[in-house]
Amino acid sequence: MAGSNGSSKATRLRWARWRDDARVMRLRFRDLRLRVTDNPALGRSIDRLYGELAEAGVRRFRPPCWLSTEWFSPDGVPGIAIPFYLAHPRLMRLEERQMLAVEGGSEAQRMRILRHEAGHAVCTAYRLHRRKAWRQAFGAMTEPYPDVYRPRPGSRRYVTHLPFWYAQAHPAEDFAETFAVWLTPRSRWRKTYAGWPALRKLELVDALMDEVGAAPPPVTSRRRPEALGSLDRTLAEHYRSKRKRYGADLPDMGDADLHRLFAPGEARPDRPTAASFLRGIRSEVRDAVALWTGAPPYTIDQVLAECIERCRKHGLRLTGSRRVAQQHAMLMVASRTMTYLHAGVQPVVL
Repeated sequence: MAGSNGSSKATRLRWARWRDDARVMRLRFRDLRLRVTDNPALGRSIDRLYGELAEAGVRRFRPPCWLSTEWFSPDGVPGIAIPFYLAHPRLMRLEERQMLAVEGGSEAQRMRILRHEAGHAVCTAYRLHRRKAWRQAFGAMTEPYPDVYRPRPGSRRYVTHLPFWYAQAHPAEDFAETFAVWLTPRSRWRKTYAGWPALRKLELVDALMDEVGAAPPPVTSRRRPEALGSLDRTLAEHYRSKRKRYGADLPDMGDADLHRLFAPGEARPDRPTAASFLRGIRSEVRDAVALWTGAPPYTIDQVLAECIERCRKHGLRLTGSRRVAQQHAMLMVASRTMTYLHAGVQPVVL
């Protein structure tokens, strides 16, 4: 039987042996024929989430999970859509080449997102957003999602869990982020948020879960919106749209910082052009800034590309130490990226 099952999976996932990304990208999502169980690590993460819910007292609810194009929890459906690429290492490699990162690729990051999505699912399953106490604490669920939101990094009215102060994007995200912090094992949220207004939200979540955790949820829809097997869109179409979203038009931030770091003039062997210098350290700078800021690597890469083009246009070259210039370049790119994001973060609805 084991051999038969293995052969069936190999036939079903024939594309997994294809080396050519372009060939894979021509596939429609439904042609992938993927299942959550194709990646045992993903299945273990889901089981871990269920165990955390039970341990926290939410004993009668297990949000169903299915594969789709992105992370999300649909309106009216108490479940979690998981991005397709997490179901197979071949697609994780494709995602990294296309977007320079794999959101949810590590177990730690995957669990952070799953806890957030579980917050949405729990809210839907128990209709918590209809309660007066919920609305008083988080706001109205019917509030429109903004095209962009401008977070206040120093605010203590919100917990911090996912990057970019995501709790500030919308009342639904505020609850999901608060629930995720509450659910995280050994988070010590009472101590961490002592004296913060956000503590009252955490205490409300604690009280709500104590009330409903042992009860069966009233909303049990088994719909699977945007399930992978129903989608005719190709992976190429998906990635064109996704890259456009993460590489939105950057504001004109001027050239003053570039001129402080580099200088105009003829390039020499010991003084390369600023454009070639930045191209040489592009991956290292992008990875470091992503680690420090939590910004999407693809967005950082677009900031770097703009800096390289401006350096080329103005004929700038390296004038000092490469080591010092690299440190300053990292700070400059981090500053430009955060200025862009603080000017208005596009909420990716999770």
